[in-house]
Amino acid sequence: MKRIYLAGGCFWGAEAYIAMIPGVVKTEVGYANGKTPHPSYEDVKYRNAGHAETVLVEYDPERLSLSRLLDLFYLAIDPTALNRQGHDEGIQYRTGIFYTGEEDRPVIETSLAALQAVTDKPVAVAAEPLENYWTAEEYHQKYLDKNPGAYCHIGGAVFEELRRALEQG
Repeated sequence: MKRIYLAGGCFWGAEAYIAMIPGVVKTEVGYANGKTPHPSYEDVKYRNAGHAETVLVEYDPERLSLSRLLDLFYLAIDPTALNRQGHDEGIQYRTGIFYTGEEDRPVIETSLAALQAVTDKPVAVAAEPLENYWTAEEYHQKYLDKNPGAYCHIGGAVFEELRRALEQG
């Protein structure tokens, strides 16, 4: 299994979306690349901890390439929004791809270049080595499964677009 850390705004919806992708074997929400060790949600939201709400993604590279995973991830975010997704604003809602293996960097860079080629505004998705990651509180894990109908910046149409993309291969 391989791991990548994806920040796509509020982690509730990003986690639910990513978990639907065949080849993803595990997801967990947490806080990445900030300056406060062991942050709480309150630290991240109100105390300028600098973390991004992030989904740890464990996937099977035999079933899902990193390139394909990233292409599907881009469908769920506004890649040109800086520190914002949907109605959520702030540095914790920034978009990013945080990697742990240097072998992933060229794949990520190629993917972002391809995305920029089809986008007329500058792409704001960061591509950075993972500096730190802290698991979020239990009540955030699988939040939309536990709370159907809760707020999500990713609309139902985006989940449907994922379903169509998966059917088309």
